[in-house]
Amino acid sequence: MYRVRVRSVPPVVLALRRFPNPRLTGIGAGLFASLTMFVLACVDRLLFDSSELVYGLLFLPVSALTALWVRPADLVTAPISVPIAFAVGVFPISGGSEGFGGQVMGLVTALAVHAGWLYGGTLVAGLIASVRKVRLMRARRRYVLAQGRGPAGERPPRAAAAASASPSTGKPSKPSKPVRAGAGTAAANRRPQRP
Repeated sequence: MYRVRVRSVPPVVLALRRFPNPRLTGIGAGLFASLTMFVLACVDRLLFDSSELVYGLLFLPVSALTALWVRPADLVTAPISVPIAFAVGVFPISGGSEGFGGQVMGLVTALAVHAGWLYGGTLVAGLIASVRKVRLMRARRRYVLAQGRGPAGERPPRAAAAASASPSTGKPSKPSKPVRAGAGTAAANRRPQRP
């Protein structure tokens, strides 16, 4: 009698599987990150008096979620859209003075002061997107190899040689050269001229 061993799934994995798993386009991921950071910055300004630490700590999970929720075809956009979202969100907590020039100077100063959080969130998004891309490439390679094709979608070498073999002799035939219309056999044996 054989016993079947059932692998139990850890409770942390079960809890993570219950979370939503949307697949956002590149633009959707950028809008999600930008709007989320803007709303979080407004909440930070109201509740925590524009705390840079709170804003930076909230930026890291938003960066991770953006990289996790972007669809596989748009993985490259996650590390690009996250710094833009940081800049959009830092506007309410930048603390610039009156006027357009004062607001811009406050925004530039806030971006310079919070560069560590900006780089950290971009690094998180880049690492997650890179790991997801590597896993996708490995899964695709396993699928292609399981189908019996080579890495470029070609047939295995023996099958290709058998398919090109001459039916009468069983030996591989020479690949035929294209012949121009109206040219005789001599034209088929000459090297093609450069235009």
